[in-house]
Amino acid sequence: MKRIFLSARWENLIMANYEVPSDILLPYLPHGLELDFYESKSYVSLVGFMFKQTSIFQVPIPFLGTFEEINLRFYVKRKEGNNVKRGVVFINETVPYKPVAWLANKLYNEHYIAIPTKNEIKIAGDTKTLHYSWKRNNKWNSMEAKALNAKTDISINSMEEFIFEHYYGYTKLDTQKSQEYRVNHPRWQTNTVKECRIECDFSAMYGNDFSFLSNHKPTTVILAEGSPVTVNWKRTKF
Repeated sequence: MKRIFLSARWENLIMANYEVPSDILLPYLPHGLELDFYESKSYVSLVGFMFKQTSIFQVPIPFLGTFEEINLRFYVKRKEGNNVKRGVVFINETVPYKPVAWLANKLYNEHYIAIPTKNEIKIAGDTKTLHYSWKRNNKWNSMEAKALNAKTDISINSMEEFIFEHYYGYTKLDTQKSQEYRVNHPRWQTNTVKECRIECDFSAMYGNDFSFLSNHKPTTVILAEGSPVTVNWKRTKF
C-alpha cells in the first residue's frame, strides 16, 4: 500500500501558459530528465489556485490548511525503458505561511517562499471570476480570469491535456542527482475562459531569465475545477 504524505483539495486553478525558448529552461532542468514539448514548443505556466483541507499523514492541519498558492513551472519527462513519466519542475512556489514553505523545502527540496497572498472568487449566474494576488517587494502582483461555470471534458491531444496530465514532481538535488515524487488526482474538467488579466513582475518573482514575460500575453489560459489530490510519501532519487 502506498503511503500518502499529503492530501488536500486543489480548487479553481488558473493556468496562464507562455511559450518560451527551450534554452532558457535548460539550466533549471534536473539531471536525468528531458524537456517535454507540446507541438515542438516548450512552455512555462504561471499557476494560481486554492489549497484546501490539507492533511499531513492523514492529520488535518489546523489554521494553516487553506491558502492560496502561486507557482511557475515547466514540463519534463523521464524515460525508464519503454515507460515515459511526465512531470513538472517548479521555478518557484509561493504561499502565505512560513511553516508551510519551510516544510515543503525541507522534505521535498522545493523552492517555496512565503509572502502575503489573497484571493477573491465570485460566482454569478453562469460565470465565475477568480482573482489571485501576491505581494513581492511592496508591489502586488495578480492574475484574474472570468470563465463559464459549465464544465468541459479535456480533449485527447489538446493543450489542456498536455498542461494537466503531468503526474510527477521533480527537483534538482545537485548537478548529478534528482528526486521524483508522485501526485495523484483524477482527470480534471475545465471551464471556458472568457477574459483574463495578468499583472506580474516576472523579474522580481522569478529572476531575469523570465523578465521578458512581464511584457508578453500568455499563449493560452486554462481554468480547471480541481479535485482532491494526494502526494505519495515515497521519493525516488536517481
